[in-house]
Amino acid sequence: MEHIVREVKQLFLDENVSRRYIKGGIAVLGLWLVFGFAAQLVCNSVGFLYPAYLSIHAIESHKKDDDTKWLTYWVIFALFSVVEYFADFIVGWFPLYWLIKCVFLVWLMIPTEFNGSLVLYGRIVRPYFLKHHNVIDETMNKVKEQVNKVTEKSD
Repeated sequence: MEHIVREVKQLFLDENVSRRYIKGGIAVLGLWLVFGFAAQLVCNSVGFLYPAYLSIHAIESHKKDDDTKWLTYWVIFALFSVVEYFADFIVGWFPLYWLIKCVFLVWLMIPTEFNGSLVLYGRIVRPYFLKHHNVIDETMNKVKEQVNKVTEKSD
């Protein structure tokens, strides 16, 4: 996998490679996500494989910044997945869904200051968490106590 990532990076940095080929590849991917077979698999692979690979690198590195970046990505990815589950009926009615989702997932992981996961976390998730975390923690503790009671009775 590292070899593939290195080759893709080299492809984008190589001045001999025509921008036309890169744009063509992006166009083919876009058309595939709209009309192609297994668009869901392609889209979810984009949103999972590359971030998972870089998350492993972040775990193995000694820097904290990359850990925070990828943890933030996975929090937003998980929240989006839960929302998407309940909005699943939209997929059948919206032909551009997989293309838009793929663009959204790429935005969540791009290495810029306007990284989508950091933007959404800072503007939506963090303020909500700070406002409601005490209630959520109390509820989780009550659930944990109930589970402990049930498991102790079964012993």
